[in-house]
Order: sequence, then structure tokens, then C-alpha cells
Amino acid sequence: MATTFEVVSDPTRRRILDLLRERERSVGELVECLGLSQPGVSKHLRMLREAGLVHVRRDAQRRWYGLCAEPLAEIDAWLGPYREFWARHLDALERHLDQEKE
Repeated sequence: MATTFEVVSDPTRRRILDLLRERERSVGELVECLGLSQPGVSKHLRMLREAGLVHVRRDAQRRWYGLCAEPLAEIDAWLGPYREFWARHLDALERHLDQEKE
């Protein structure tokens, strides 16, 4: 099984997550938004579902896909130290630029 990092490394899957962040969508809606074939979108949705990033709700003949953001916490936790790194460096740059003005 692919890791969360591997699954979200694909730009199409990230775009699907962006669309599902707004609201639940059917495969047909995602096909229309992405301009991909139905089998192509279904393949990406299967990978997202297997990674726990989307859930499926059946409504008669339609399947509605929605975002499950919890697995993204793994990525957020990994990015935390990098946010701190950039915050320190940007603060240092701001202090340097303020000194240059004086």
C-alpha cells in the first residue's frame, strides 16, 4: 500500500483533494472538472480511498466522494520543523532588512 506522501505526490490526486475539500462530488463531476476519462479518475479515487484520504457514500446508482483529512496530519507533522526553519530564517531576514533601513 502506498504511503500518504506517495499518494499526494501526484498532482491529479492533489487536485481531486482540493475539489473534495469544497464539497462531496460524484465521479462524473470530477471527470468534468479534471478533464480526464472516467476510468482515469476512478483509478485516482481508488488510490485515495485505499490511503484513507476519501470516503464513499452510495446514493442509489451514484457514488459520492468526500474528503477524509485525518491522514494529512502525517504530512502536517512532517512539515512542522520546516515551517519553524523558514520562520526563523525569515525573521532573521526581516531583522537584517530593518537594520539596513536604519
